[in-house]
Order: sequence, then C-alpha cells, then structure tokens
Amino acid sequence: MPRHRWSARGALRSGITRRWVQGNLLVTLLLLALIEGMFLYNTVRGYYDGVEQSMYQRFSSISGQLKVYGGDTARRTAASRSLALRRMVEQFADKDKYEFMLLDGSGGVIASTSGTSAEGIIIPDDFEEAQTDPDGYGSAVYTTSNGELVLSVCCLVPYPAEEIVAMRLVTSLTLVVRRAGSACLLSALAALAALGFTVASGLYFVRGIVVPLGQVERAAADIARGELDIRLPEHDPPRDELDRLRGSINRMAQGLAETEQMKNEFISSVSHELRTPLTSIRGWVETLEALDDPGDDNYRKGLAIIRSETGRLYNMVEELLDFSRLQNGGIRMQCRPLDLVAELTDALLFCEPRILQEGLELNYAEPEDMIPVYADPDRLRQVFINVLDNAIKYSAPGGRITVKLWAGEYKAFVEIIDQGRGIPPEDLGSVKGKFFKGRNAVRGSGIGLALVDSIMAALDGTLDLRSTLGRGTVVTLGLPIYHKL
Repeated sequence: MPRHRWSARGALRSGITRRWVQGNLLVTLLLLALIEGMFLYNTVRGYYDGVEQSMYQRFSSISGQLKVYGGDTARRTAASRSLALRRMVEQFADKDKYEFMLLDGSGGVIASTSGTSAEGIIIPDDFEEAQTDPDGYGSAVYTTSNGELVLSVCCLVPYPAEEIVAMRLVTSLTLVVRRAGSACLLSALAALAALGFTVASGLYFVRGIVVPLGQVERAAADIARGELDIRLPEHDPPRDELDRLRGSINRMAQGLAETEQMKNEFISSVSHELRTPLTSIRGWVETLEALDDPGDDNYRKGLAIIRSETGRLYNMVEELLDFSRLQNGGIRMQCRPLDLVAELTDALLFCEPRILQEGLELNYAEPEDMIPVYADPDRLRQVFINVLDNAIKYSAPGGRITVKLWAGEYKAFVEIIDQGRGIPPEDLGSVKGKFFKGRNAVRGSGIGLALVDSIMAALDGTLDLRSTLGRGTVVTLGLPIYHKL
C-alpha cells in the first residue's frame, strides 16, 4: 500500500512538473533567448556603429579642411590639397588609435601614418564599396594576417587632389571585442540569474500545489477504501482554492461517515422491525400446530395476528422496494388529471378505522369544490397514507389529527396536523433523509418521509415540516393546480 501511495504522488508530481516545464519554463527559456539575442546584437552593433561614426566624422572634418584650399588655377588647387593631405598623414595625432592612409585611383597606398605600404593589414573591399556608394563611403570588417580584427573605412576625396583619390582609416577592434565580450558575459549572467529565479520560484509554486494535491489524493484514496475518519488540515477562512478543496473533501468524508452510520442504524432498525413480526408469526404457528380445534378462540386469534403481522411485513418490504426503485429511476409516474379532494377523502376513509382504534379524533371538513391536480393516484395515495401513518404512530390516545385542504392561485395544499410528541429541533432538518431515525422515532423502516419527499419531488410538489417538541407536527404537502390547455 505505501508503494501505491508513493507511486501516485510521484505520478502527480511528475505530471504537473512536466506540464510546467513544457509550458511555462519553455516559454521563459525562449523569451530569455530572444531578449539575450536582441541585447547582444544591439550592443555589438552599437559598439561597431560608434567606432564607424567616429571615423566618418574624421573624414568629414578633413573634407572641411580641404574645402578652404584654393588657388589661381585648378592644378595649383589640386596640388595644394594633395600637399595638405600628405601633411595630415605626417602630423596625424591619433596614430595609436587609427592608421590613416591616402590611396590612388587603383586603391594602392600612397602614404600612411606608419610609413609602410600596409600590406597584409588591408583589403580592397572598402575602397571598392566607396567607388559605388552615392556618398563615396565604404567599410569592411576583417581579420589581418596577424589575426587581429580590424575595421577599415574608406572615403573618396570630394575635391581633386592630384593622384590622391581616397582616404582610409583603419582601427583595431580588439577593445570593441573585449567590451562586447564583457557585455555578453554580464548579459549571460543576468539571463542565468533570471532563469534561476524563474526555476526556483516555479518549483516552489509547483511544490506548493503538488504537496497539498498529494495529500488530497491520498485522503481520497483512503476514503475510497472506507477510511471515513480521514480529515485534511484546512484554514478558516480558506486562504485559496486548495483550502476550499480540502474543505470539500472533509465535508464529503463527514457526509459519507454520517450516511454510513445512518445506513448501519437503518439495517439494525429494519432487522429489528422484521424480527418482531417474524417472531410473532413463528410463535403463533407453533401454537396453532398444537391446537386441533379450529373453533378455538386462540386459533382464530392466532390467525388474525398472523394475518396482521404478515400485512405489516408486506407493507414494510413494499416501502423499501418503492424507495429503492424511486432512487434508481425504476418507477415511472402514471400521472393523469385527478380531483385532489376525492383522493384525500379516500385515503382518510382508509385510515379512519385505525385512527379510531388508536383512540384518536379525526377532524376533516371536505371542501365542496373539486381541486384538479396532475398526479399518479397510487403514489399520491401512498403519500397521504404514509403521512397519516406517522401522525397516528406519534400521537397519544385522546389526541386529535386535523387535516386541511385548500387551493391557492397556483398550488393546492394539504396540511396534516397531529398533537403527538413532535420532532426535536436538531432532527428536524434530517428527518426527510434516507435511513434517518430520530431519537423520538418509533417502529418503522426509517424511510417513510424520505419516500414521501421523493414522490412529491417526482410530482413537482413540495413537502414542508414544522414541529414543536411535545406539542405535535405539521406536515404541508403542495401540488401544482392542473389547468386544462
């Protein structure tokens, strides 16, 4: 049994955790990956764009300086610009950051801040792009022969400067790569921290659901095995849905325990009720066997008692069978238009001899006008006789049973009032339940009122009870008035 409990809890945990991983955690991972990718792309692109824009600004500054050069002829102007560009190369202040070059029409290096031809550290891609670009700019990112990542930006000279056609700035991207790597590392750590927090909080939340659900599952399994004393811890008032679920499980277990207790009491009561007439019948059968004279008074008395007890057993068994069939839907109502006055009067005529025999008084004034209802006559008669039987059983000799009948606007009402022992207040809400027998109950199966309530519900009627302990009970039956279409 413990192995079953642990396997069920493991299945519950793995099921909810798996769904959480497949749903929430997977979405979180994809979202973090998307955010991380966008952040890294924008960061690296921002570093590169920043370096590239600073190089463009230098070209713009140099072009502005070339604009002021002029002379008597175009040749002298071009020569002065060429000389100015060569001096800029020689006097370039940021040699530690940039390599400044002057290029001819074929892309060859005319002059460089390092004084070399810069072979092995340049490629012609930027120069070729500048020649086709409307603004005269071109750029290229590549790795030199030394394995260093560099950015090369080329700008066509906007004014004639003899053989000088373009300018080029080359800078190392080592620092940019280092900064981008640091940004990647920090963003990865932030993403891992966010993922760790998501996983920790998610597992904490899942555990907060799985553990209580495991308790509920084990409690439900115990209740299913018949352990109806199981109760789950709950808060008052409930803090969340799980608290309300635990409360529902506890109320279910309490209800099942009460039903089980009532069932056991019912079985005990019915067994006792059946034993009493059977014992009487058995005793009188043995007595009759010893009597040879059918004219003997004891012989006739024994037959009468056997007949009475047999009828009592028959009625009890029929009541039990009717209730069972009603609960299982095995009885179909054969309803038709009826006169409620006639049906009630017939039931009273049937019960009147017993009422008088018990020393009781019947008070009933039959209405002159008929009251039409739509009902099953046999079941309606059963309702009246069951209620009257209770009134008789719970009334002391000398008491009075009053029956009233009247019609309202939409419903007709039958009120049966006795002066019997009454029903205790704590039992009043339960007397219509199946198998219930109150502390003041007398002989019977304990399902009479439950049967009446079921029949009235099937007839779209109502059953109401009012009772005062020691003074009597009022039973009110309500049925819809039948209106012919």
